[in-house]
Amino acid sequence: MKPYPPLGILYISAYLDEKGIDHHVFDTTFSVKSEFYKFLLNGKPDFLAIYINLMTKQNVLEIIRFVRESSILNHTKVVLGGPDVRYNAENLLNFGADFLVIGEGEETFFELVTQTNFDQIEGIAFKDREGKIIINKERNLRKNLDELPIPNRKRIDINQYLDIWKKFHRESSITISTMRGCPYTCHWCSRAVYGLSYRRRSPQQVIREIVELQNDYKFDHIWFVDDVFTISHKWLEKFVELINSQSIKVSYECITRADRMNDEVIKLLKASGCFRVWIGAESGSQRIIDLMDRRVKISQVQEMINLSQKVGIEAGTFIMLGYPNETEQDIKDTLIHLKKSNPKHFTITITYPIKGTELYEEVEANSTVNELNWSESTDRDINFKRSYSQKYYQYAMQWIVSEMNFFQRKSKKLTTMEYSHAKLRAFKARIGMIINK
Repeated sequence: MKPYPPLGILYISAYLDEKGIDHHVFDTTFSVKSEFYKFLLNGKPDFLAIYINLMTKQNVLEIIRFVRESSILNHTKVVLGGPDVRYNAENLLNFGADFLVIGEGEETFFELVTQTNFDQIEGIAFKDREGKIIINKERNLRKNLDELPIPNRKRIDINQYLDIWKKFHRESSITISTMRGCPYTCHWCSRAVYGLSYRRRSPQQVIREIVELQNDYKFDHIWFVDDVFTISHKWLEKFVELINSQSIKVSYECITRADRMNDEVIKLLKASGCFRVWIGAESGSQRIIDLMDRRVKISQVQEMINLSQKVGIEAGTFIMLGYPNETEQDIKDTLIHLKKSNPKHFTITITYPIKGTELYEEVEANSTVNELNWSESTDRDINFKRSYSQKYYQYAMQWIVSEMNFFQRKSKKLTTMEYSHAKLRAFKARIGMIINK
């Protein structure tokens, strides 16, 4: 129950508004498919544009099937965008999509709905009259993000999102994007939309968006959705300067890397209203981190988590188990790392290879990708030859979570029975690891 509006779609909507293109945004978050299908049948749109990633894939394919089976919608062109299209072009076009927008969507989609010579539109894929798949030249990424209008949040009911947050968490959160792309080369991370680019909106425009949101909505926190919020220290300094000079009060959380943090950066984060920072680690083993090409030292991660929490900023981190060649000692090192850094929050998952990444290429030869039905699966379903069984890693996740619950029993204010149960769960999970090793 922590939903966020679809910023990418709202950016495209704002761009279409700026160009005078009539359109409607149907926000599916609080709707049901029957209502959406009714809307399509009544509206009979010329174009239906949908965002697709591994989380939305199954729903998107179901929608495409509905459109293709409806005689009322036989003129409707289905357009897909998002990270899934680049490496699944053939499958998506064969399934029934008419066009794919590869890369940034604003300018490409505008041209797609206003031009008829599709051969000349950069950044799209489609089938020609003979059924041959055509992938046009890639569109250059926009250099100046300040030229883009602020996301068109007026097109949907933002208050529905804020109300759900309030109901379940007593605080509400809203999203802002200040940058696009990431210049780092972590082998498991998808760069299907923005590549290795790093482009940033000016601090002035970001401040303008914050003020606009504060005038229009009542919310408690901002979630900056950028991959590495503190990548530019110069940008952060200007951002803090503007917040202070305009007496703006804001509370936010963000993601960053330990190697783009230091004492001064942490002070700037605190001064600008950061209440929580997520610092990626992925593993507590330096050997595994190096295999991932993370380009960070585990000692840096621990130091920055500790320093952040020392000044009153909550720290969170990300952990994945089951990376190729990971040993049980690497998993033990991960638990040691979590205890040393002791973040207030951490997420943990089992590694899965996303198509188009270096990790996918590394494991493709010994993976189950060729055994899966493409239309009924996602990249999350891909398994590969790991050091141990899938069940082993499920127990390993339980072991780490239970051990950390026991370790943090005082800060989590666990009762004697609760922390006894945490230790018992850790013991059972460890036994499960041994049995399934």
